[in-house]
Amino acid sequence: MTAGGTTVRALLTALDSTVATLICGDDTVVVRTAAIAEPADLTGESPPADLLLLVGVDATALTRWLRATAGDRAGPRAVLAKHAAAARADAAAAGVALIEIHRQARWDQVFPLVRRVLARAASGAAEDPVALDADLFGLAQVLARDTGGMVSVEDPGSRVLAYSSSDAAADELRIRSILGREGPPEYLRILREWGVFERLRAGDDVVDIPAHPELGMKRRLAVAIRRGDAAVLGTVWLQQGDTPLQPDAAAILRGAAAVAARIIARRREAPSTEAMLARRLFGAHGDGVDIPSVAAALNLTGTGPAAVIGVAADPGRPEAARAASLIRLHASAFRADSVTETIGERVYVLLPGYHTEAGVTSWLRSLVEQWARTRSVLVRAALAAPVADLAAVAAARAEVDRVLDRTVGATGAARVTTLARSRTAVLLGEILALAAARPDLRDPRLATLSAYDRDHATDLRATLAAYLAAHGDVRAAATAVGVHPNTLRYRLRRAQDLLGLTLDDPADRLLLEIQLAMPEPERESPGGGF
Repeated sequence: MTAGGTTVRALLTALDSTVATLICGDDTVVVRTAAIAEPADLTGESPPADLLLLVGVDATALTRWLRATAGDRAGPRAVLAKHAAAARADAAAAGVALIEIHRQARWDQVFPLVRRVLARAASGAAEDPVALDADLFGLAQVLARDTGGMVSVEDPGSRVLAYSSSDAAADELRIRSILGREGPPEYLRILREWGVFERLRAGDDVVDIPAHPELGMKRRLAVAIRRGDAAVLGTVWLQQGDTPLQPDAAAILRGAAAVAARIIARRREAPSTEAMLARRLFGAHGDGVDIPSVAAALNLTGTGPAAVIGVAADPGRPEAARAASLIRLHASAFRADSVTETIGERVYVLLPGYHTEAGVTSWLRSLVEQWARTRSVLVRAALAAPVADLAAVAAARAEVDRVLDRTVGATGAARVTTLARSRTAVLLGEILALAAARPDLRDPRLATLSAYDRDHATDLRATLAAYLAAHGDVRAAATAVGVHPNTLRYRLRRAQDLLGLTLDDPADRLLLEIQLAMPEPERESPGGGF
């Protein structure tokens, strides 16, 4: 490793031969900065970085870009791309180290690992990862060295959290797990049939898993990661290569599981200093933030405008965690000094230096549409811009929360919006929420109407709502509820008689619309209890 940077060779080692292959170029080239570039970024001046990760760039676009940048000394020194082999000659002519990323590898795994290696180099840490208590990747490397095998650390869902370098003896299970970040289904089925997962959950013993030649699976040792009697936090897997494991491999593996438990628990219980500062900036820990100190620690400009984004997954959908990693990657590519933090089930992004919302809105809308189309990730985003300075970030986060809270399920709500564009839905939602929280603001006549519907199997409440939504158009309302217009007129007369209200009175209509828009209170269960 060189001071303040790392070599392409060190990056290749960290990424592993399973994921990355040097197509051409000097592996002693030093890189200090990295950025993501997408196809649109290659039509003009590419992001200023020593290392570019070309996401979504096909072989044709890669070749065209390399030819256009040949001889550009200000361009990147190394490039990571899928389908890179076809551009070997053009990369060589451009003097760029070209690294091919396996087409099944995920960029949201590759980019954080690259950033980790560069951050480690910038901090001056030793290349040999001896700081076991700080890093799962470092732990995996040392464990592999001391046992003579290949290591992977997985979470309880069999998704790969970290791994050591592979060699030619890596089996298909290991390769596919690293690329897919979770074990292939047929292998997981075999492990379940052998009772491996059940034995791992049951205790702290190391499980010896024999080879399965038909599936090309080699022998493994595995041990659960847990703290005391707590639930399993994950598993450490040790694959045997072409030579036997060290005699004390099982003992070393048990020790590694204890260290991994401390690392994982510490991550869960105590966010990093950067995360804590970001949370304070977004207002998650109350008022009284020392903005100059936070700005200095996060390397931000304390004054000037910014934009704040809030992203939320659709209700009932499990995309929140995946959206968090996607938005972090794209925000870093869009703005290198962006700050991204997950608070609860929402992801927040600070983009410094933005005077208007137009450019951010366009970028954000294209991302959200692309994720829905290509990844089936459905999210909503709210934007506050311009935010005057860092002191106003917490208030901006509260603003985007207001929008996300009140536009969920709203008719015609856009996937990307602002308070200005959604003010009607936001204010109406907040008014209804305040009214619903006050029992004295509920009209008891609506409860009478609901009781009548239950007792007589009628739909007078729904009929009123349809009529008001149709602005008094009887035929449109009748079509909406699926009845004849005369039937609808009869129901309206019956409802007015029961309520003692008249639909010809504007005040009565307004009150009815508000009351019907409020959620009905939950009915008490019949019978008593203690």
